Amino acid sequence: MSFQPFTIKYVISANFEVEGVVEKPDVIGAVFGQTEGLFGSELDLRELQKTGRIGRIEIELKSEKDRTRGKIIIPTSLDRVSTAIIAASIESIERIGPCQAKVHLEKIEDIREAKRKAIIERAKEILHDWNLERQPETEEIFREVSEILRAARVQKYGPENLTAGPDIDSAKEIIIVEGRADVINLLKVGIQNVIALEGVKIPETIIRLTKEKEATAFLDGDRGGDLILKELLQVARIKYVARAPKGKEVEDLNAKEIEAALRNRVPVEEVTKKKRKRRKILLPKEIERAVEELKGTRESILLDENMKEISRFPVSELAEKLKEIEGVDTIVFDGVITQRLVDIASEKKIRFLIAARISDVIKQPLNVKLLTFSDVSK
Repeated sequence: MSFQPFTIKYVISANFEVEGVVEKPDVIGAVFGQTEGLFGSELDLRELQKTGRIGRIEIELKSEKDRTRGKIIIPTSLDRVSTAIIAASIESIERIGPCQAKVHLEKIEDIREAKRKAIIERAKEILHDWNLERQPETEEIFREVSEILRAARVQKYGPENLTAGPDIDSAKEIIIVEGRADVINLLKVGIQNVIALEGVKIPETIIRLTKEKEATAFLDGDRGGDLILKELLQVARIKYVARAPKGKEVEDLNAKEIEAALRNRVPVEEVTKKKRKRRKILLPKEIERAVEELKGTRESILLDENMKEISRFPVSELAEKLKEIEGVDTIVFDGVITQRLVDIASEKKIRFLIAARISDVIKQPLNVKLLTFSDVSK
């Protein structure tokens, strides 16, 4: 495998099986085409590749007896949450070329963990050789290093075996972070009442702890952090919110940045006040009905100017099929409005794009009205 020269954190490996004979371009087309628009431009593979957050997608395949099996390999510099979402999106692929396909995640490899293990093994060799040459100094250094490692040693906490510092039970306050690397980074600067979520779903242990102790959510300064905070506020009792600087992750912060972020934490009430109430817009009942029908389906409905249904199909096919269908006035779909969809709609003189969400980077044209489900009155 050959990867682009950028800082790889994780490598997604997924196996696929196709009922027919396909080539590598067919697989690449399915990967980009069937994941487009699922979670907005922030997690769109084309955009991520342009900005260097994912590397070259490698495809390995072999065809025999009218079946094709292979592997999809995606290197990424994204955070854990975004990487997991990309992996799950790849598993949602149902067709490759003209054929039915099944995709299953094999593993997500943490490149940094593998690198750390290699460094530790090499350090052991260096210490061994050094010990043979300069015994007294080696013993002193080994003792000092051992004390540091003991001080920074993480623990497993609760039935979910969450990564945590040693002071969770004794502390009156706890700090909730996203992952294991965040816990280790805070332990290095002496913060020991820290515990990790280790996933998008909020563990029951975290929910219980927030009812018993004063809790601060200390999250990455990216979209993943936004999503986790949203879910935390729904199920847990959070008192304060602290964020890493925009675009940074807690695991990468130095001591001064950690101190500043926690010092500038804000009460959760201030966070919730920032949520804007959108004014609902009165639209034809056919649109309201379509919105209610589509919620949670990942499907799209195309309507003509008389609000009659032209076609209905999965969101993953929307961009390509829209280029071929004429007479469309309104599109309602359970997905995210991306710049590509806006450009196509503008070109085809479509009046309304109505979806579950609108991407933050959208530049709205004058001839297309962009709305979300929450904008539509019932």
